[in-house]
Amino acid sequence: MAEDLERKEMSRPTRVLAISDMHCGHNVGLTPPAWHVSAKADKKLARIQRELWGFYAKKIKELQPVDRLMVLGDCVDGLGKRSGGTEQITMDRNRQTDMAAECINFVKAKKVIMVYGTPYHTGNDEDWEDIVAGKVNNLVKIGSQEWPEVNGVIFDIKHKIGASSIPHGRMTALAKAKMWNRLWHSEHERQPMGEILIRAHVHYHNFCGGPGWIAMTLPALQGYGSKFGARECEGTVDIGMVVFDIDEKGNYEWQLIKAELPQQKAKILPF
Repeated sequence: MAEDLERKEMSRPTRVLAISDMHCGHNVGLTPPAWHVSAKADKKLARIQRELWGFYAKKIKELQPVDRLMVLGDCVDGLGKRSGGTEQITMDRNRQTDMAAECINFVKAKKVIMVYGTPYHTGNDEDWEDIVAGKVNNLVKIGSQEWPEVNGVIFDIKHKIGASSIPHGRMTALAKAKMWNRLWHSEHERQPMGEILIRAHVHYHNFCGGPGWIAMTLPALQGYGSKFGARECEGTVDIGMVVFDIDEKGNYEWQLIKAELPQQKAKILPF
């Protein structure tokens, strides 16, 4: 029986899940149930937090078993200085790191790799994601930019990438990042050649590619409702994650898992 299970495990593609931008500690960040606000305190916010966590928990359970987890930064939201902390569940970043580690450990991945997010959220004078990493089960490494290899497929993962204010410009930054990877590899021999380039930060999913490579930005795991997003930004944002299944020969398939959250749809206001 044990040998049969081992053979089945070996024949199964390796499942790699990529998540980012949880912004734990923000009112609409990914929030485990123990930190949910009560409906009595704020009915709308309570619904948003429960809906977002419900999506995450349901999809993580459906995706099991997850072999590798890549966490691409902005695990915590930080002090929220630009809005005076008025958007935070808690400004205590120790508690925020507890939330983030609980979200990551909920996946039950056999191996985890992380990259750092933006200093505004994760610490200008310190790296609070180091504290998150210290609470994560099965962590392999946390770094700035990494090239993990799974069944011969090399990923190029990093948090930050430039955004675009026009829909058709969203692929430009991805193509540029891939070109820099090619130059670092071919001219300087200082980077591995990534087959799957992944970035985060921009809170929308897009992708482009060519023979032998694909590049994408990840959707976020923060819901709608930040003051910055609502008051200063245009353009669509996406909530969700991306999963890859890679067989032992390095052939892979990938899928966007996108959340549709009714509680977060804008509503007509009678006037």
